[in-house]
Amino acid sequence: MTQKATISEYTELDFLNFIKSIINPPDNISDQELDAQIMAFKTLSEHPNGSDLIYWPEADGLDTPEEILRIIKEWRAANGKPGFKPE
Repeated sequence: MTQKATISEYTELDFLNFIKSIINPPDNISDQELDAQIMAFKTLSEHPNGSDLIYWPEADGLDTPEEILRIIKEWRAANGKPGFKPE
C-alpha cells in the first residue's frame, strides 16, 4: 500500500488495512520499515494516544483493528478533524 499524506486520502477500508499491516506485519518487513509505518500511523491519526491505541489500549477489547479505527474516527469527529475519503 502506498503511503498517503493525510488521513482524508484514505478510505476507511484502506486505513483499516494499514492498521492491520502494523498489528500483523509481513515477515519480510524490516524494523525500520515497521517503525516508519508506526510513525505514519501516529501522524495520520493525530490521536493523542498515538501508537498506544495499538500496543497499550485503555481497555481489553479495544485493540482490534476495527476498534482502533472506530476510536480514531470518533476522536477526529469530536475534535473537528477531517474524516476519511468516501468509498
